Amino acid sequence: MLNEKMENYAAASIEDLKKLIRELAVIPSPSHFEDFRVEYLTKYLKGQGVQKVHTDDAKNVIWSFGDTGTNDLAVLMSHTDVVFPDTKPLPLVIKDDRYCCPGIIDDVAPLCVLLTSALYFYKNGLSPKTGLLIVANSCEEGLGNLKGSRSIVDTYGDRIKELITVESDRNRLTTRAVGSHRYEVTVRTEGGHSFGNFGNRNAIQYLAAMIGSLYEIKVPVKPDTKTTYNVGIISGGTSVNTIAQEAKMLYEYRSDDYECLDIMKNAFLGVINDYRAQNLDVEIKLIGERPCGNISKEALRPLEEKIENCIKETVGGEIDYHSSSTDANYPLSKGIPAICMGSVEDHGAHTREEYLMLEDLLPAMRLILDVLNTYF
Repeated sequence: MLNEKMENYAAASIEDLKKLIRELAVIPSPSHFEDFRVEYLTKYLKGQGVQKVHTDDAKNVIWSFGDTGTNDLAVLMSHTDVVFPDTKPLPLVIKDDRYCCPGIIDDVAPLCVLLTSALYFYKNGLSPKTGLLIVANSCEEGLGNLKGSRSIVDTYGDRIKELITVESDRNRLTTRAVGSHRYEVTVRTEGGHSFGNFGNRNAIQYLAAMIGSLYEIKVPVKPDTKTTYNVGIISGGTSVNTIAQEAKMLYEYRSDDYECLDIMKNAFLGVINDYRAQNLDVEIKLIGERPCGNISKEALRPLEEKIENCIKETVGGEIDYHSSSTDANYPLSKGIPAICMGSVEDHGAHTREEYLMLEDLLPAMRLILDVLNTYF
């Protein structure tokens, strides 16, 4: 439960929090290219007096709080990358009651709320009951393939007793991991001139037929599971009067169940082999792999209950439970209790019209302060 001092800190910190959000939001940060945000956040934390902050090879900014090198650890993290590929400053539009900017909900504002909340405990000289890592992690989005989360779990191993990743959508709890396999599929044919070589095989035609075959796959149906697939990008060809020699697509399938993932893998490979049997050059490349969870409900329940109680104590409302693909996937696959929780409300995440309602900041601060307080 928040005490009066925490409540006062939350209210008094809002203007500084807004400034941090404005400055971080405009810094471009596509997956694998988060360097400018990493540099900014490292300087910011050191400017706040934090000394035990470093960057690892995965471009995670790690703030070690009470870490002796051997004690148990809890990890709270939010990611620095955004889904947008921009390499120039992102456009921030400020209105009376909101900030509009690509990536500001996912995950700029949640990250800034986490850091600002953690500074309360640091500046007040409080020591956690266990080691605590506050992490601005890399590569959560898309083909980032959870590189930052993987690095944290692989580095600290079984010292990590629980992990919380903070995103948007305040009362949403992701307690089940959706795994996925992502492929780049390339079809090659002899191609040629559209008039002079009419009749030669067209890679685009065969890729289109392959996509049709993939969309005829029946997803496995099991109780309390969900499985999906999607073709997200197609490309190929040279000109309107060229029979395409090469065409590509990006394809994925997802499930929150390992057995269903295996069924989808076999179905996918079956389609690929059918087209290879037609004497086609078909290349597949695995470009992303996210694991499902590997933990019992009983092992996860204490962490789940803790966050539920914090939500009830600070912001109230119904809790929305979800399966999703988040930074919690990898620790869950290793048997580590992990949850993705919300903070600010979600307004248009993954669109260029994404916006943050400024009135959401105080409730988010109160919630994350309460979660952090359970470790002190």
